[in-house]
Amino acid sequence: MRPHVDRRHERVLALVRERGSVRVAELAAELGVSAVTLRRDVEALATRGRVHRLHGAVVWPGDQVPAPRGAETASETASEAQLPSAEGLVLGMVVPTTGYYYAEVVQGAREAAEARGARLVVGLSHYLPDEDGPQAQRLLSTGADGLLLTPSWERSAPEPGAGAWVTELGVPTVLVERWAPPGHPAAGLDRVRTDHAYGAAIAVAHLAGLGHRKVALAAQHAPHRGQLQAGYAAAVEALGLDPAPVSPLDAVPSTEAADRFERTLAYLCEAVEAHGVTAALVHSDADAIVLIPRLQARGVRVPEDLAVIAYDDEVAPLADVPLTAVAPAKRQVGARAAELLMDRLTAAPAARQHLDVLPELKVRSSCGEGA
Repeated sequence: MRPHVDRRHERVLALVRERGSVRVAELAAELGVSAVTLRRDVEALATRGRVHRLHGAVVWPGDQVPAPRGAETASETASEAQLPSAEGLVLGMVVPTTGYYYAEVVQGAREAAEARGARLVVGLSHYLPDEDGPQAQRLLSTGADGLLLTPSWERSAPEPGAGAWVTELGVPTVLVERWAPPGHPAAGLDRVRTDHAYGAAIAVAHLAGLGHRKVALAAQHAPHRGQLQAGYAAAVEALGLDPAPVSPLDAVPSTEAADRFERTLAYLCEAVEAHGVTAALVHSDADAIVLIPRLQARGVRVPEDLAVIAYDDEVAPLADVPLTAVAPAKRQVGARAAELLMDRLTAAPAARQHLDVLPELKVRSSCGEGA
């Protein structure tokens, strides 16, 4: 198998050296291999510095990089913005859903791609772990030049021994709202994610600034729950706040929404009535909208007895008591991820990047302040 691959690599090098630049699709057709196979060959050769990838083409390295045959020059607008054109590139994006949180992430990626002449195509996993890989392969088989991936990992990072497949796709790949720990094969991939720990910490700090000494955390089961817990705990310790009772959902998550609401309601009522809790960070704001009327029906007034900050800011302004909320910069996450992928596809090889995008706090009425 290896000699066959080596011979194909030599043929690729010979053709690119002879012509200066060749489109990927044209080269694959001439060699009689699939576009996926050819992309893997080119990625391997580019990693070793034997060729460059630029504007969907394979380019012979040199001081002057020739434009691929038949390609249009970069537009004046792209030149003025100092961004290389990505004209004709196809970015594949696999996300769990295009609703709720990821609607804005996808929109940001799409806007960034279109601004540079690229096209975004989307595959959906519906949070099914076995669907991530097939969706990625389907996008590659239909012409994607690179991938933006949000794998359906239980947490935002893979379990030990899992997730290595994201490094074996043969094209530039950027993790979106996911990360891999040091030592994992995917730790060297580009990634862009929200710093959810920072988001939880700024919420706790805001509540402490309003005079609250005991703040609870009610977080639903989600991939970034661990980051919320870490940021919350770090802020409580750094600010010298009194510890609040831990939600029972931390140990035994609910599998159904009705059970989650009932258990969270019981937890918050007991925290206020028996433990002196006066504020809470609730994930998500959709959960907070359900919980606040139930709290008030149980005699716990918001914000008089319990100040509430919600996390996500999807529907927080629409609550009966408009919710102060931590707002992840979802559109910016998608845009930065797409820009990073396009840079990887159109520019000379550069160091990998791990980008954390900071959320911000939107102040409204649920802490006793704001409009």
